[in-house]
Amino acid sequence: MINWNKIETKWRNKWAESKDFETNPNEKPKKFITVAYPYPNSPQHIGHGRTYTLADVHARFYRMQGYNVLFPMGFHYTGTPVLGMARRIQAEEKEILDGLRNVYHVPEEDIKTFVEPIKIADYFHEEIKSGMIEMGYSIDWRREFTTIVPGYQKFIEWQITTLKENGKIIQGSHPVGWCPKDQNPVSQHDTMGDVEPKIDDKNFLVKFSFGEFVFPVTTLRPETIFGVTNLWVNPNVIYKKVTVDNETWIVSEQCARKIAFFEKEVKIIGDIAGSEIIGKSAIAPNSGNEIPILPAEFVEPGMGTGLVMSVPAHAPKDYQALMDLKAKNHELASKIEPIPIIVTPGYDEYPAKQICEKLGVSNQSDDKLEEATKELYLKEFTDGKLNEKCAQFNNEKVQFGRDKVREWLQENNHLEKFPVLENAPVHCRCGAECVVKILNNQWFLNYGDEEWKELARNCFDGMNILPSNITTEFKEVIDWLHERACARQQGLGTKLPWDKDWIVESLSDSVIYMAYYTISRFVNDGTVNAENLTREFFDYILLDKGDLALAVSTSNLTEDVIGTMKKEFNYFYPVDSRHSGRDLVQNHLSFFVLNHVAIFEKKLWPKEIVVNGSVMMDGAKMSKSMGNIIPLRTAIREHGADPIRLAIISSAELLQDADFNMESVYGISNKIEALLEE
Repeated sequence: MINWNKIETKWRNKWAESKDFETNPNEKPKKFITVAYPYPNSPQHIGHGRTYTLADVHARFYRMQGYNVLFPMGFHYTGTPVLGMARRIQAEEKEILDGLRNVYHVPEEDIKTFVEPIKIADYFHEEIKSGMIEMGYSIDWRREFTTIVPGYQKFIEWQITTLKENGKIIQGSHPVGWCPKDQNPVSQHDTMGDVEPKIDDKNFLVKFSFGEFVFPVTTLRPETIFGVTNLWVNPNVIYKKVTVDNETWIVSEQCARKIAFFEKEVKIIGDIAGSEIIGKSAIAPNSGNEIPILPAEFVEPGMGTGLVMSVPAHAPKDYQALMDLKAKNHELASKIEPIPIIVTPGYDEYPAKQICEKLGVSNQSDDKLEEATKELYLKEFTDGKLNEKCAQFNNEKVQFGRDKVREWLQENNHLEKFPVLENAPVHCRCGAECVVKILNNQWFLNYGDEEWKELARNCFDGMNILPSNITTEFKEVIDWLHERACARQQGLGTKLPWDKDWIVESLSDSVIYMAYYTISRFVNDGTVNAENLTREFFDYILLDKGDLALAVSTSNLTEDVIGTMKKEFNYFYPVDSRHSGRDLVQNHLSFFVLNHVAIFEKKLWPKEIVVNGSVMMDGAKMSKSMGNIIPLRTAIREHGADPIRLAIISSAELLQDADFNMESVYGISNKIEALLEE
């Protein structure tokens, strides 16, 4: 039987002695391969191993072809995940302590130190690094850094200042995903399950009147205000009377909590049962007409305001709910008829009725209503026109008329934005459910800028993306990206140079760090220190701005040292291939391109992105609750690195989710053993 540990230890020692993976500029053509640096809040497991193994195989393949290959690694300490983890350990949460002891086998004496966030990061940093070495990754460890060392922080100060001076960072008020407990913006790295909070800022609140109260309803289609026949209220819900700035609203309790994060003065002053509202009327803001209020148990108090406007001519769910009430001989419902306001080729006067009948929808609980809604909404948006019932908006195409109706309602104080979390519920790593918050005077990367987006599109058009069918996803991300908070007030990281109360957040300090790999070895070996890394130094080395004399005078480095460092950057840059998992397409990988095109000239834009799917374990997603997480180092000790590497890279096509199982590892190990015996 093969002793994998003995063989692998032998070759790891030989590589260390020969320094085969320590790469410097030479006369050969180069390849610069990078992979997303890990966040050290837990050991890596088999799933993580796929991305890093693919990158290592890529690097080794290029070496076999005669290239001078640089494959470096760093560690991403920035952000709040270790803070949240430390709090949960301090609170002695059973789930996290069980995971540390029983899944990751962390010694008890180390767990006791984990009340300090930096101790967590340092411990798992070393665990992950050891696992990478044991997996045989051909990394140039001379270039290793963490994102909180002084040299890297100098680099981030330069990066963020350059972006601000280039007009890419703005200050303003924008909706962000927010942890109400940590009082911080949240992104994928801050949430349980690494979920990126998606904000739908195309959601609006339309204000009907109800006596002395405002009766606000949420909608994605403000143009349909002209087709409202009734409002829906859940008779089983106790609604809240809430003062909101200078108005008094009736909304669900969940809504009252949400709008408190919208920079409004909010106070709950009383209750009113949904059953008390039903049968009465509200006043439509566009016409002054009375709109009856009908019962609907499908109205969820946690969605929007807990109040819904009904447009049965054009909303399949509203049409079917109205038909269900009519079938029960509901007195008010029997008097209501749909009001058609959109003319769409291929549909008659009442398209919601038509599509419900076509799909055979039987009642308001029918799953086919989702399909009907998606199909009709898309068709009306792309091909529909507003009709004469829409007053001055008659004959406007829906895709343009929507914004015009919204602006008209907003000008008359009948409409407000009501951003929501599209993928709620999302939970912060501290355990709190995230909300949408309107941040005032916050610093944002202006990813919504169309000129910036166009530069990114040009970069994607000129680069190699593997597999090619992921290209569409990147372009869709660029299309919908908007302003994104680039700083927070808690966590580890680099302070904003111009506003020290803020810390650069984790998806803003991890976008061009590949350039720092060309500098870090000089910092690590003591050739330079953080104080030498001035603005003029970075400008000269990375952007070819200024001149050598200025870089020398401000950094106190010699011409020879600066010349050597500039030669190193010019030799290795740009990045030839960037590896990462598919889950980072919507943020990190897209931000990687956006920030490169914002800072560097075109010849330094990245050449390639390689995206891989995730790893399942015996057909199930890996999770501690499923009990199917196998730490990478545990697997190496039990089965050897080579069988695991082969199993990982041969288990699926690049973008497919790989279904990993230990039987495949045993099979590969046996095949190798059989080959050696022949």
